[in-house]
Amino acid sequence: MKMTLSKPVDKNNGLRNVYVKPILLKNNKMYQFTYRYERRDETKNHNVGQTLEVLKDMIPEAFQNVTLFTMTEDVTLLVSKKGKPTVLCKKTQENRDLDLSHDHEKQRLIDPKNPWWHLLGLTTADGKVMSDMQHKFKQICKYVEIVDGVMRQTKFDDTIHIADMGAGKGYLTFALYEYLTANYDKKILMEGVEIRPELVEKINTIIEKCKEAWPSVSTMRFVQNSIEDYKPEQLDVIIALHACDTATDDAILKGIRNNAKLIICAPCCHKQIRREMEKSGKTDSITKYGIFLERQAVMVTDAIRALVLEYCGYKTQVMEFIEIDNTPKNVLLVGRKSDKAVDKQAVAAQIRALLEQYGIGEHYLWKHLFKTMDFKKD
Repeated sequence: MKMTLSKPVDKNNGLRNVYVKPILLKNNKMYQFTYRYERRDETKNHNVGQTLEVLKDMIPEAFQNVTLFTMTEDVTLLVSKKGKPTVLCKKTQENRDLDLSHDHEKQRLIDPKNPWWHLLGLTTADGKVMSDMQHKFKQICKYVEIVDGVMRQTKFDDTIHIADMGAGKGYLTFALYEYLTANYDKKILMEGVEIRPELVEKINTIIEKCKEAWPSVSTMRFVQNSIEDYKPEQLDVIIALHACDTATDDAILKGIRNNAKLIICAPCCHKQIRREMEKSGKTDSITKYGIFLERQAVMVTDAIRALVLEYCGYKTQVMEFIEIDNTPKNVLLVGRKSDKAVDKQAVAAQIRALLEQYGIGEHYLWKHLFKTMDFKKD
C-alpha cells in the first residue's frame, strides 16, 4: 500500500523522509516517490524495475528505517549503526483500502488552481505551486487548518465578520476566505487590514480581476489602515498571526472593544516587555542571562495578554503548534467570548503581581485597555 523511509544517514543534505505509494498513471501501475526536504517536496514516478533499483540504492546507504504497509501487516526494517538489520512484523487490526490515485487528485484545504494564487505569485498559470513557494503554500494550509479547528468550537450567526490584522500580501486572507466560503454554511465577510497602501491596492486589484470567475469574492476586501485606527462596523473574529511586538496588543484590544466572539493571535517580537524588564534592573539567577531574559519576556508578555482576555470575559487558551515538521514552535493565543461571570479583582491581582515580580512599569495591553470608559481598573 505504501512505504516510508526515515532516519537519514546524512543529516546535512536536507532530505528527511521518502514516501512511496503505488499509483495508476495513464492506466500503468507506477510507484510514486515523494522526497521530503526541509523546505520542499520533490516527486518522481518509477516503474517496478526502477523502483527496486532506487530502493536498493537507498537502503541502508541513505535511510536506516523502512516501513512497508500492506493490506494485512506492517513490516519494519531497522538497521543499526553497525549495519545489523532487524525486521519487525505486525498484523493490522483494521480494514484497509488500496489507494492508487495520483497525488494531483488529493483533496487539499485550498485549491492552487484558483486564479488568485497565480496572481499572488504562488503558482504557475496552470495552477502548480512553484518550487520556491512550496514551503509557503504548506504553511498557509497549516494555518487554515489551525484557524478552522478553533472556529469550529465557536457559535456564529448566519454571517461571520472576520478581520485579518496585518494581512500583508494576503496569502492567509485569501486562503481562509476560500476555505470558509467552501466549507461553512455561512456568509463570510472578510477584511484584510494592512497599513502599506501599495499592498492594499494590489490585493484589491486581484479581487476585482477574480470577481468574474468567482463572484462571491466580492465579500472580501482589503482596507488601508493601522490595526490601532481600524474601525469595523461589526467584528466576530479577529486574526493576527505574527503581528510584531505591540501590534498583537492592538489587535487584541480591537477584538475586545468590538466584542468579538473569537480572538486568534500568534504573537512575535516581544520587545516592549523586555525593555521594561531591562530598565527595572530586576534580574535573578535565570534572567541575568540574555537569552533567558528574552524567553522570560515572551512568557510574561503572553501570560498577561491571556489574563487580560480573561479579565474582559474571554475563555482563554494558550497552545503550542508546529506549522511544519522540524520548524520552530509557535504559541497560539485564543480567546473565546464567554457568558460566565469573571472575578475581575482576582484576575487584576494576578496581573499586578506579575508586573511587580518582573519590574514592569507598564504592559502595553493592560495600560491601553483603560483608555476608554468601557473599563475601569479594579
